[in-house]
Amino acid sequence: MDAFVVEDEALHWARERARETGLRPVSPGTGTALRMLAATAGAKAIAEIGTGTGVSGIHLLHGMRPDGVLTTVDPEPERQQFARQAFRAAGFASNRARFIPGRALDVLPRLADSGYDLVFCDGDRTEYLDYLAESLRLLRPGGLVCFEGVFADGRTVDSGPQPAEVVKLRELLRAVRESSDLVPAVLPMGDGLLCAVRR
Repeated sequence: MDAFVVEDEALHWARERARETGLRPVSPGTGTALRMLAATAGAKAIAEIGTGTGVSGIHLLHGMRPDGVLTTVDPEPERQQFARQAFRAAGFASNRARFIPGRALDVLPRLADSGYDLVFCDGDRTEYLDYLAESLRLLRPGGLVCFEGVFADGRTVDSGPQPAEVVKLRELLRAVRESSDLVPAVLPMGDGLLCAVRR
């Protein structure tokens, strides 16, 4: 899946900044899936939890409508500066992205109800259930929520004792699967991409 993808210089630069700062950006295959999902949704407004250095944001912006705006939240302003540079290098105008520094659970309640076509979650895995609750409020009917890293390097299906992060991911997977408000699927790319459409 990753070999199928051809990434440009802006993405390579953003990936290198991620490596230098100890971050794990989405895989090329996951990025392409996000790009396709944004395009399928005809996304004009996307909320991203976890800006990182801009890898996923570039993919999302490529999939969005030309007048779409990405709202991206991260507790580290330095990372967002890298993302700003990466978006500019990828050819996106500055008004295509709104950067909000801060903890996701402090910022998300300030975003508009039913104002988003897609919410992409790649922040603190222990807060994913809280992100899900906020996402259901933020999404329009027919909108998508996506969670990166739900395989946790295979630990979510390992029967042995697991750290709190993995326990929380299992709870998230169960909650999404059992929700009558969502139509879910787990895409087996990268470290697992859980996606669900809000009915």
